[in-house]
Amino acid sequence: MTSIAIIGAGPGLGAAVARRFGAEGFTVGLISRDQGRLDALAGELAKDGVEARGFTADVRDPSSIAKALEQVAETLGPIEVLQYSPLPQKDFMRPVLETTPADLVGPVEFSIYGPVAAVHQVVPGMRFLGKNRGTILFVNGGSAVTPGRNVTGTSVAFAGQAAYAQLLNEVLGEEGIQVSQLIIGGRIIAGDPEKDPDVLAGHLWDLHSKRDRFRHQVSAD
Repeated sequence: MTSIAIIGAGPGLGAAVARRFGAEGFTVGLISRDQGRLDALAGELAKDGVEARGFTADVRDPSSIAKALEQVAETLGPIEVLQYSPLPQKDFMRPVLETTPADLVGPVEFSIYGPVAAVHQVVPGMRFLGKNRGTILFVNGGSAVTPGRNVTGTSVAFAGQAAYAQLLNEVLGEEGIQVSQLIIGGRIIAGDPEKDPDVLAGHLWDLHSKRDRFRHQVSAD
């Protein structure tokens, strides 16, 4: 049995992805900063027959990401799928002329250093699983492709993450490891035919299982 590790797991998209992949036989590693919330989410998922456990990490601390992912693999089985989808902090979103060098440190740590640390931790295990097994999924906002002058930190950092994902796809794709991005414009809204968490979880499952697309953009709003 293999696992999916969801970095930035919460009650919305993270829970929907956990249920979707859990229904396909994956165990689920839930990763965020709050152990209490993770334990509550794991308990809710258990009611749906999904085996899940929570592991704490701060995405701005690469060593804590590596440790949490190591614990997922040891506890729940080899990580076949990594999803990086934490929600950015509101203070990352400042107008461009009010954004100082110091204001960009957090977004870059969050959206670039964090993914790099996570990828370096999981790729050796994905290689061990064999060709056409591993998948790395990035979920980010519309400013990754259309920068917004009032959300400078995420615009800069998401664009960097998108470039990193594309480079990974070029290199790891040669080994059969799938790297894809799901870009979501605007807020995730339950009941929206495009942006409902369950619909988005379906898109992410397709990106993993079909293994034939790099980027899927839900909306540019």
